[in-house]
Amino acid sequence: MQLRPEALEPHLAKGLAPLYVITSDEHLLALEAADKIRRAARAAGHTERDVLSVERTFKWGELLAANQALSLFGDKKLIELRIPGGKPGKDGGAALQAYARDLSPDNITIITLPRLDWQTAKAAWVASLQQAAVYIEIPSIERAQLPGWIGQRLAAQGQSADRTALDFIADRVEGNLLAAHQEIQKLGLLHEPGKLTYEQVQDAVLNVARYDVFKLSEAMLAGDPSRLARMLEGLKGEGEALPLVLWAVSEEIRTLLKLKAGMAQGRPLGALMKEYRIWGPRERMMEPALRRVSLATLESALQQAAQVDKMVKGLRAKQFAGDAWDAMLQLALRVAG
Repeated sequence: MQLRPEALEPHLAKGLAPLYVITSDEHLLALEAADKIRRAARAAGHTERDVLSVERTFKWGELLAANQALSLFGDKKLIELRIPGGKPGKDGGAALQAYARDLSPDNITIITLPRLDWQTAKAAWVASLQQAAVYIEIPSIERAQLPGWIGQRLAAQGQSADRTALDFIADRVEGNLLAAHQEIQKLGLLHEPGKLTYEQVQDAVLNVARYDVFKLSEAMLAGDPSRLARMLEGLKGEGEALPLVLWAVSEEIRTLLKLKAGMAQGRPLGALMKEYRIWGPRERMMEPALRRVSLATLESALQQAAQVDKMVKGLRAKQFAGDAWDAMLQLALRVAG
């Protein structure tokens, strides 16, 4: 049974299912959903807890044994299976199918996975879990949604803020929901319920952004020059390796170039996306980016990336003034356009 994240608490109030599957790339939201199930399970007498994590040496027999083993004290059990890689392999897929067919009435099981790509989502073991479990797929909070999400969290603790203040928090946390959650809790401790001023938010919120080199590509695709410049400055300040930044941007330019060239040959964009394994939020960003930049711009940008690479390696590149980070910014802004 598919269940929306916001419907989890009403569902738990009616009773527990034997199996829950939580899939998400948002660790905070996945943790919160699992915590709700844990609390309900403890209240229902599932006081013994087994936690299994699928690492390289994991034996799938451990899962089946945990399900069949009786509690030493006669208590009902909560079994948690964490699959960080999202791909259990052939043996794991077979074990999960067998597990879903033979659920113990004395146990509650929570299986947590990252967001599954389209190919993995078609696997037989996923279909078995979807049929046997309460299946909760939690979508990622994209950058444009983040101020609204922060506003909802503030409202839950009796506070509110105007859009300028919400944008300020969103800019500081740069998509890090855990950091946003901590800042929201801090505001709850520092100030009484009610409307927060921009000055109160600004004074309380630290710059907690942990800039991600791959989020930089998202800002470039989205055509957001101010965010792009801020992230590059943050990556530079945090001591990120410039070759890694250049590689991430260059790979995105190459992908755009392949898509643009394929479209110029009359191939549909959907087929090209599938061929180059582009999905999720990145897929939604590609089409606007392709409308914004021309084939000639992308070809020129790739040549420009080669010049930046020379600067990174200490070779002279006359096309750019300033240092290699300045050249990197010029390159990314050219594509963000």
